[in-house]
Amino acid sequence: MRRCCSLLFVVVLAVSDTAAETDFRHLQSIGDTRYHRLDSSITDQRYHLFVRLPESYAQSEQRYPVVFLLDGGWLYPLIAGYYRYLNQGDEVPEMIVVGISYGTDDFREGNHRSTDYTAASDERDFWGGAAKFRQALSAEIIPLIDVTYRSQADRRILVGQSIGGQFVLYAALTEPKLFWGYIASNPALHRNLPFFLRRYDEPQETTGARVFVASGTEDDVTFREPALQWMRHWTSIVPPPWSLCATDLAGHSHFSAPPAAFRGGMRWLFGLSSPDVSCRTVSVSSGSDPQESPPR
Repeated sequence: MRRCCSLLFVVVLAVSDTAAETDFRHLQSIGDTRYHRLDSSITDQRYHLFVRLPESYAQSEQRYPVVFLLDGGWLYPLIAGYYRYLNQGDEVPEMIVVGISYGTDDFREGNHRSTDYTAASDERDFWGGAAKFRQALSAEIIPLIDVTYRSQADRRILVGQSIGGQFVLYAALTEPKLFWGYIASNPALHRNLPFFLRRYDEPQETTGARVFVASGTEDDVTFREPALQWMRHWTSIVPPPWSLCATDLAGHSHFSAPPAAFRGGMRWLFGLSSPDVSCRTVSVSSGSDPQESPPR
């Protein structure tokens, strides 16, 4: 009896050890996920980077578009798998997916999204670190990806939800050339909307960037109304700083929207048809009033 218990203990221990060493390649939707830890000298924060490579990466020498997911601890497992599903059906092109994670939801343990992703607000003294985080992206995170992987520098895309969406719009306004594409899902602008209704570049300049902003029709009014004000404002500016698609996500709430925003945004950015998403578009080359039109 004692020997059976000893053998059972050894078996349980072996199973526990095996379970602790997860190989994401056995979750084919997540694929060959690589991990990098980055300790930023700019923000003094630690970031965990999860990188999903496209299926053809090992068999080719080509460079790929790169999508950077803010709140990667949540969005990476959600969007990386969804991206693979869409790519399987040829709905989106192959790309490198990078999740930027804090490794925790607790600010006491290192989740500083409320600082990193936000412009200053009189309502929150810990908001306002977006400039530093943008610098960390530009000087530390993006170079790490570019030097390690075959990334396509002129096809970088930034994706964010809620206050991650706020940072997407912050970057698009303050350094629009940092990314080619910007996707903001349910941007949370409720504490500092006036900042996001001004230009911070030369008014006569256009950048070539493309900005997709989506708001769920069932989002909380606290978030939805400022997002709609942002949309009304920027779709009335001709020409805008970037090509712009602003759209509603019918039936979506604050938390259900990210996959729909990702799909609609990617298909609009790459000029693919997306009949289920209609958006108010403004082109940087437009000389007429904004018009309601499907994304092209």
